[in-house]
Amino acid sequence: MKYCYECGMKLVLKELEGEGMIPFCEGCGEYRFPIFSTAVSMIVLNRDKTKILLIQQYGTDNNVLVAGYVNKGEDAETAVAREISEELGLEAEEMGYCRSEYFPKTNTLMLNFRCIVNSECLDKINREEIDKAEWFTLEKAREVIMPNSLAKRFLCNFLDNLL
Repeated sequence: MKYCYECGMKLVLKELEGEGMIPFCEGCGEYRFPIFSTAVSMIVLNRDKTKILLIQQYGTDNNVLVAGYVNKGEDAETAVAREISEELGLEAEEMGYCRSEYFPKTNTLMLNFRCIVNSECLDKINREEIDKAEWFTLEKAREVIMPNSLAKRFLCNFLDNLL
């Protein structure tokens, strides 16, 4: 961030005790910490934990994880349940945090969760958001997920730490 989001003045780096050099607006007299979006991505498992659901979106053939932005005032767990309901028409019965990674392309902090859903039925998928959804065995999911992607890093981290 080079300019103040309140007044537009160019920011300067200024020492903040205990924080180091932080962008500072001389016009407002305020430190300006980085602003970024927050999103969740989900490793969606069936009840037996033997299958993972991958989706395709936006006219591509790339298999990715279900994901969505966290709304203002919403916690990450609520966003996980909401996105699964909105996009898949399924209910998250159990969930747990896995890890996070900053995604510079969209200036987003991605929070990855694993969750178990109430059904393997894909009849209620939101076709406006998802082109295709398919269940895969754990190892097959590792093979078919989009290469060199954040989704693949999240999935492989999850699978590698199952043991």
